Amino acid sequence: MRSSSNKKIDPRVHSLVPKHEVLSIEEAYKVLKALGVSPEQLPWIKASDPVVKAIGAKPGDIIKITRKSQTVGETVIYRYVISG
Repeated sequence: MRSSSNKKIDPRVHSLVPKHEVLSIEEAYKVLKALGVSPEQLPWIKASDPVVKAIGAKPGDIIKITRKSQTVGETVIYRYVISG
């Protein structure tokens, strides 16, 4: 019997996982300026998070997360990637 532990599962394909994107430096600057915050003031997400790993984000990156909701439609949130 073969072990299934060798298979890598991409967490982004699950229906409950919202879309995650790494922002370019230019996009991140625009977002931070519009929000009037520094990167460290954004909510944090660890680099060890499965989705963060899957999209190749590194500490210091800013991630845009787009969530779909039946009540409000679409919500965009931002997270600052930290080590860990």
